[in-house]
Amino acid sequence: MCIHRRPSLRSHDVTLRFGIPVTTPVQTLIDLASRSDRRGIERMINEADIFDLVHPPELREALDQRQDEPGVARLRHILDRRTFRLTKEELERRFLPLARQAGLPVPLTGKLVNEFEVDFYWPDLGLVVETDGLRYHRTPAEQARDRLRDQAHTAAGLTQLRFTHEQVRYEPDYVVRILAATARQL
Repeated sequence: MCIHRRPSLRSHDVTLRFGIPVTTPVQTLIDLASRSDRRGIERMINEADIFDLVHPPELREALDQRQDEPGVARLRHILDRRTFRLTKEELERRFLPLARQAGLPVPLTGKLVNEFEVDFYWPDLGLVVETDGLRYHRTPAEQARDRLRDQAHTAAGLTQLRFTHEQVRYEPDYVVRILAATARQL
């Protein structure tokens, strides 16, 4: 057992668990982030999410209230990079210029292909692109549906690419390079 002491806590940073005062999940993550490496922090965030202690968007919002605490900057950086969320429409607006840069024509969007609605579809190339974010691809059921979609497209002879919100937002050159290389092969 490891005991971590803080000089002070605000009342909203403490909760009761089995009648014992403990820090809230948000405060615990902040405290542990200052002593953990990136992989450890990501593992803690994932565990907190899995056990419904605090979800990444809620954690990120809570960090805005705590600017100067040790651990906040590290958590914020990881959350901003890993769980950057755009609405579906915003993500599509960011993706389309990348497809143009890769030399692709304007795709069909929101069309049914193999009984699944796809984000982007180039029928002449046989290319389907999905842009995935945590909001729509988070639960095991949603992930299973994504696998069924991928399998149906592959069985129909289509090429499918998936790009994460993180890639579209922070790695646009990579997205353009992969799109262009795939288009050349098709």
